[in-house]
Amino acid sequence: MITTLIGKTFLNAYNEKYNRNYSAKEFFENEYFELFFNHQKYMQWITNSPFVQMKAGQKPEKLSAEDREEKLQNLFSKVKSEIPDASFAIGYPASESKEFASTSGLVSDIKITIEKEDIYYSWIGSGLGIGVAGGYSLLINDAKVLLTTYDGWKFYRKYLSEPTLNKLRGNQVNSWNGQWLTYKLGKKFDESFSFSTLEMEGIFKIDNSLIEVNTVSWSNLFFSLSNLYPEKVLNSYIYSFGQTNKTVGFIPIYLKAGKRLIDVFKKLFYTDLPFNNKNFQTLFGMHIKRACELGNIGLHALQPDNIKKYIRDDRNISFKNEEDNLIYQSYKTWLIAMLSKNKEEITDYTIDLAKLIQRYRAGATGTNRMNLIKNDLLGSKSKKGFIDALTEMVNGVDSIDLETLKHLKDEVHLMTNEEFGYFNTLLKFDYAFVEKQS
Repeated sequence: MITTLIGKTFLNAYNEKYNRNYSAKEFFENEYFELFFNHQKYMQWITNSPFVQMKAGQKPEKLSAEDREEKLQNLFSKVKSEIPDASFAIGYPASESKEFASTSGLVSDIKITIEKEDIYYSWIGSGLGIGVAGGYSLLINDAKVLLTTYDGWKFYRKYLSEPTLNKLRGNQVNSWNGQWLTYKLGKKFDESFSFSTLEMEGIFKIDNSLIEVNTVSWSNLFFSLSNLYPEKVLNSYIYSFGQTNKTVGFIPIYLKAGKRLIDVFKKLFYTDLPFNNKNFQTLFGMHIKRACELGNIGLHALQPDNIKKYIRDDRNISFKNEEDNLIYQSYKTWLIAMLSKNKEEITDYTIDLAKLIQRYRAGATGTNRMNLIKNDLLGSKSKKGFIDALTEMVNGVDSIDLETLKHLKDEVHLMTNEEFGYFNTLLKFDYAFVEKQS
């Protein structure tokens, strides 16, 4: 089972790094239980497990050290004497024999031998799930990623045990893992960080009654992982454990796409600083569920979610505030990355075309040319309509621009319909930009 596999990869790496020889049970008892459950606030809530099965009047915050030890021994007893099920083997099938419960995971009719150590590994693996916005978590079978995730556990425990943070919500280790990994691998990581630093980074949400960990956008996590592995493909198991378990499956993550976007941005705008900012990174990426439907997470999945309405409709960016400039830069970066096959093709070609169209519009006093540009050229949903509008423009441009229009017509003719949709949207954005600058 995947949680067991993740637990094994982690513990092998842990024992090697810290020169230990822990078995899975020893690590669980000496490290995991002490961090996750031997406190008034748990770090993790496993439905139906011995740690959440309470006697009358019991609540986690009221448990004594003896009560918590009793629950640990109950788990040991189950592992020793009972057939594993999802209540104490994390991510495994539930105990129902006639039908599969909604809390089951990885159900199979293949007879699989489950060792007692595998069960403890499953707990360790479940604690290393990386939560992202959209209600899903990722398990990445990579020693560096797992050890870095583990490094964050002690900080979540530290904040949960801090008396001044008594409003901080427990049981959010997976959300914490996502935020921690993104921050630790990000460009703004500071070794001397404090709770205030993390609050400024948007890792915590604070109101009068509650402090909780925000779930991080998957694109933030993606760009941070691409700092660690700029060229690597990571396989990720994507899932959701809860009242109803959801399994998306194994999805490859092409981290090279992150470097690609940064390279394009730097070429266009002569800096890559916005990619150090989480708010800017969040502009990229469709919903995690939709991204997984593509079969892999890469450049296509990093499509800015809101760009769809500009591709499908006549809407354009207004450039009324500073935020519109950042949106324009992110949209333009992604569109050029999708259209350019290599670094040599990364140019600001569409800005020059937009200026040509602007000159054409300025050469007339009525609204005919303005309407042609808006409705028939930039509003065209087909290559034919676009080329027809270019033909209309021929009589209104000088000889130099005429050659550019001919070249443009030839280029559009050779584009696929998908490429044309991206290209014309990019040209629409650049035209709005040069109009605003004039």
